[in-house]
Amino acid sequence: MILGIETSCDETAAALVTAGGDIRASVVSSQADLHARYGGVVPEVASRRHLELVAPVVRDALSEAGATLDDVDTVAVTQGPGLIGALLVGLAAAKAIAWSRRLPLVPVDHLRGHVASLYLGPDALEPPFLCLLASGGHTMLLDVRGYGEEAVLGTTLDDAAGEAFDKGARLLGLGYPGGRELDLLARDGDPTAYAFPVARVPGLDFSFSGLKTALLYATRDLSEDELAARRADLAASYQRAIVRALVARVREAAGGKRTAVVGGVAANSELRASLPDAALAPLALCTDNAAMIASAARFTEAVPYPAYLGLDAYASR
Repeated sequence: MILGIETSCDETAAALVTAGGDIRASVVSSQADLHARYGGVVPEVASRRHLELVAPVVRDALSEAGATLDDVDTVAVTQGPGLIGALLVGLAAAKAIAWSRRLPLVPVDHLRGHVASLYLGPDALEPPFLCLLASGGHTMLLDVRGYGEEAVLGTTLDDAAGEAFDKGARLLGLGYPGGRELDLLARDGDPTAYAFPVARVPGLDFSFSGLKTALLYATRDLSEDELAARRADLAASYQRAIVRALVARVREAAGGKRTAVVGGVAANSELRASLPDAALAPLALCTDNAAMIASAARFTEAVPYPAYLGLDAYASR
């Protein structure tokens, strides 16, 4: 059994996954309420909260699985990318657990973890396939050729899709996390009310900065009453433009291949409806979680005891 630990941003998570890909336990403690007052994640605050939560979350996962550390054969942890302080908390915890029990440790790339969320459970997807990875920090198209083997076909030139959702929500005066709030509001709006642009860039890359600027221009001259009256239409039209950009690239790159969508943006209701034939990560595995990290560890070489004590985290690829 693999114990996974994830602390790359503002979720403290632990999970127990079998070598066959069955989830025995998955516990996620979100800091969303803590960061809501700031309108976004404060790295230092997130790191300190991870310090408080990582041990209780691991204990909860073991309890949920009806297991103890004696049942754990391997420890897996997110090494990066992410907030460096937050990553170091999880990495230190994983090293301590693995070292104290002379277990191997698997350092996992967070983005590979998102892809590996598709390898869990009874409906596990097998490579090869085309994967759209869309989250708060990353947006990319991946040619997944095998387990732990993928090539980047396209990426964002500026903002990630999740970042565009969050910044759009802030311009509309919505709460945090913005992507979820904007998705809920958009259901009451008219997605054809505003013709927001979809950037056309070479190849299979993405760009969302111009779309964000277009929303700024559409809102900056509105009074409070006018913004309140048009907020749902603005949200629906803005969301439609982001989804159109993502879906167009997926269809352009697919070429008959099976397609999949992972990452936090994969939870967006319009995106899921717009790609009905795609393999979609389960909602519980779209946002950051440790089950996907443990899943990726199944296909990643472990570092033997005690060689991993010198491992460091990395903030970006």
